[in-house]
Amino acid sequence: MRVRTATRFSDVADVSRETPEAEPAAAVSVFGARIDLARRFTDALISQGEERGLIGPLELPRIWTRHVLNSAVAAPMFTSGSRVGDIGSGAGLPGLVLAIARPDVRWVLIEPMERRVAWLTEQTDELGLDNVEIVRARGEEWAEGAVLDAVTARAVSAFRTLIPITAPLVRNGGELILLKGANAANEITAAQKVIRTFRLTKVRVEPVGEGVIGEPTRVIRAIVR
Repeated sequence: MRVRTATRFSDVADVSRETPEAEPAAAVSVFGARIDLARRFTDALISQGEERGLIGPLELPRIWTRHVLNSAVAAPMFTSGSRVGDIGSGAGLPGLVLAIARPDVRWVLIEPMERRVAWLTEQTDELGLDNVEIVRARGEEWAEGAVLDAVTARAVSAFRTLIPITAPLVRNGGELILLKGANAANEITAAQKVIRTFRLTKVRVEPVGEGVIGEPTRVIRAIVR
């Protein structure tokens, strides 16, 4: 006979925090015909992400809403046929998620850490994403110059720190499309000097995902001149 011991409340809390979030109904509407690819990527992130140092265990209960959908809802902001860089791609958030959602956009995932580059390469191959190229480098080491149509990043650094890293990669008239949190407007205020130095225009915050995810993604957009 199996003997059960009393379960402490803290043990229940620990287990619940590590239980992966079920796929929200909104995922199908966000990814459409590409939902199976999104599921495969999310399943891989759930099964391997913690072990490979890509996400923490506390992220599993919000893996879809806080990470995958939080990235994917920004997909409509990018122009078809454009070439977009993702600085500090890490686990593929947002780069791989956006590559799944927008196969009509060419994505350049720029990541300096070898183990993360290995993950990005594996996922790109396993998912058959032919619209992705991966560059092992820091954003400051980008060698092609100002050639990208847009640059994105998520959870990398404050806006004032990101501007000198991202703006030099973007062609004249291209965009910064940076995924941020609730403090986005304050980040713009704190970056005024750097905004003027790099001659950014039309700098604003645009929320996306309202009515789709509980907490909308706030995106800082700016034109590079």
